[in-house]
Amino acid sequence: MRDAPSITLKAGRERSLAHRHPWIFSGAIERVDGSPSAGETIAVRSHDGAFLALAAYSPSSQIRARVWTFDQVPIDAAWFAARVRAAAEARTVWLDAGHTACRIVHGESDGLPGVIADRYGDTVAVQLLSAGAERWREPIVDALVAATGASAVVERSDVEVRELEGLPARSGLLRGTLAGPVAIREDGIVYRVDVLAGQKTGFYLDQRDNRRRVRALARGRRVLNAFCYTGGFTLAALAGGARDTVSIDSSADALALARSNLAANPQLPAAGASWREADVFAELRKLRDGGQRFGMAILDPPKFAPTAAHAARAARAYKDINLLAFKLLEPGGLLATFSCSGGVSAELFQKIVAGAALDAKVDAAIVGRFAASPDHPVALAFPEGDYLKGLLVRRG
Repeated sequence: MRDAPSITLKAGRERSLAHRHPWIFSGAIERVDGSPSAGETIAVRSHDGAFLALAAYSPSSQIRARVWTFDQVPIDAAWFAARVRAAAEARTVWLDAGHTACRIVHGESDGLPGVIADRYGDTVAVQLLSAGAERWREPIVDALVAATGASAVVERSDVEVRELEGLPARSGLLRGTLAGPVAIREDGIVYRVDVLAGQKTGFYLDQRDNRRRVRALARGRRVLNAFCYTGGFTLAALAGGARDTVSIDSSADALALARSNLAANPQLPAAGASWREADVFAELRKLRDGGQRFGMAILDPPKFAPTAAHAARAARAYKDINLLAFKLLEPGGLLATFSCSGGVSAELFQKIVAGAALDAKVDAAIVGRFAASPDHPVALAFPEGDYLKGLLVRRG
């Protein structure tokens, strides 16, 4: 890589790389040599010229470079094939006849910044979120097919973060054919996943273990599932013996697939499930004003704060829905409340929920914590990867 374009860091700004953090911000760079293009592999050097890493350059982003490797090795199609294969092989423990979906590449925590890939049976949905991932699009897709044997690959790079990289949104079928939603199995439940147009890559795989915990706690309870999407927590609660469920979402398409998911599981008591298409905030107030009470409430909202700059506004939204949930819980009821916002820390989220309980004038205690399932690892050098946080709270 001696002839490769390079960036030289300002004096003292190599500390994060010494701790193997993969991001290099624009403010840490003293000089750019060689006029690298978007996504091109560059050498990263310290102020005194010592080699530090090889990274993908992103001229449009505040994260100006993302590290591929701290070693001096060729970054080529074979390198990507090896990285993707290692990530996929690490997930085999979470794939079997009863669990046919999981995340197989988790970005920086798998050494592939900007690359997200989820497996749904024989279909892989991929997000390419950085300039480097975009530049290596074809080798990455080839590597995913080789590592999984997938018959279809769908791209879901239709997310706002690509704008920060100067990249347009992209989505569609990249390999094979796909007739419609893909059926998967999780803990004996069948879910149909809209990989072409659903949220994220079609399903919230990061909540697998948390759905299992909700299932274990739902017996005999009336369960409220707000922001229910395609009914993952609802079906888990019904499988666990919930007395009945009320599920709310603003998306008619999501609710149609949720009803379809329930119909695909005749072992579940469909008569006990109620679905409501509505603004969740307004519907929660309507339930409160109607004197409704629940033995369990689940709040799994979309990302209110993608960055710390949005934290204040997000805090108000999180507090509002949690306050309403506390008012809807009967004494002894359980609240499973989540945040996937990177701009809201676990500490701040706990303070928000505590403030909501205080304003609701209820006593409450944390009896458990939630995190992403283990197919979404968090590299110790990359704490930003720990995005999903949740609390299990019992109302007094």
